[in-house]
Amino acid sequence: MPYKLAYFVSHPIQYQAPLLRFIAAKKDIELKVFFYSNFSLKTYRDSGFGQCIQWDIPLTEGYDYQFLKCWGSKQPTGILRQAIATDISQHLKQGKFDAVWVHGWSQISSLQVILISEYLGIPVLMRGESNGLQQSNNQLKSLVKNIFLTNIYKKIAGFLYIGTLNYRFYQSYGIGENRLFLMPYTVNNEYFQNQAALAQTNREDLRRSLNLDTGRPIILYAAKLIDVKRPQDLLEAYRLLSPDGVQEPEPYLLFVGDGSLRSQLESAAKETNWQSIRFLGFRNQSELPAFYNLCDVFVLPSSFEPWGLVVNEVMNAAKPVIASDQVGAAVDLIRDGKNGYVFPVGSVTELAECLKRIVNNPGNALQMGEHSLTRIQNWSFDEDYVALLQAITTVIAHR
Repeated sequence: MPYKLAYFVSHPIQYQAPLLRFIAAKKDIELKVFFYSNFSLKTYRDSGFGQCIQWDIPLTEGYDYQFLKCWGSKQPTGILRQAIATDISQHLKQGKFDAVWVHGWSQISSLQVILISEYLGIPVLMRGESNGLQQSNNQLKSLVKNIFLTNIYKKIAGFLYIGTLNYRFYQSYGIGENRLFLMPYTVNNEYFQNQAALAQTNREDLRRSLNLDTGRPIILYAAKLIDVKRPQDLLEAYRLLSPDGVQEPEPYLLFVGDGSLRSQLESAAKETNWQSIRFLGFRNQSELPAFYNLCDVFVLPSSFEPWGLVVNEVMNAAKPVIASDQVGAAVDLIRDGKNGYVFPVGSVTELAECLKRIVNNPGNALQMGEHSLTRIQNWSFDEDYVALLQAITTVIAHR
């Protein structure tokens, strides 16, 4: 008989939907997903992008799901984190689940799931993004958080850690190896590899549509244009690629995304009088693989990134990646000098040097991209499923 697993998460998430379909198609786990909100299924205003968006990929197809009855669960921000579910106990009793999987602890509904599952004697698995990179300077706040998490973590039977930094974070709370299972943060590798291959056939058409000269390298940024992502660092580093500060650099710089910094960045780019910097606005999920395929190097200069799944996506297009040392994925996915570079966050000069090493050596860039593709093959849904199944088996055996 398959294990019956209930998964609780805030809302349908574009990154998670393919994984849930993958798990649901397997014979050893009978998955039922419970959401606190359905806002992501509709057009909604994303505060980071600064505009209304609607995802163009299926978010709830291919797996069994249900929306919980929640107070305050219809808003995408703020109130969502304080949503209170009224029917968790009912579903857990009716479903007769062997285990519960909850995404993180930062929402009241998730805490309800943990407490109710404990009361009903159902072991709980937790998967979250905490990595310990960003620490509060407020000692009282840190103390309260540590006490709170220590008590919550005592109620968790198994932790599905997403990578090295997440593993170290749980270890810092005294979580033993017998409760830790590597369930890496992944994307649908097959989808992104196939889409990149399809995009290759139209690569030059896309280049022409953007009025980009053939043969010139392309540096890509694809994220929200907001402070925490530090797109301004990339623009400053790009300016250092000019041989004299006046002449236009050979590579193009493409910003894909939108946000509060866009006008400021556009003004700074205009001051250069260069035609090589482009702002392409928000592009939906299905459009991104074509840009990954088009670029020669991808850059994520964030000051804080719990993981950064865009790194996974780009690696599936066989591209080198440059990321700051505050990007969670960098520790596990980027091998310095092998498939990209990791630079100290905020160091514009070091970022510029990393860019030069790649864009000035096309052959090396191709080789680094191949290393990216090889590395990401073993960071996939297959590893996720094996880890999840092992975790369920283990926590049930120790119940």
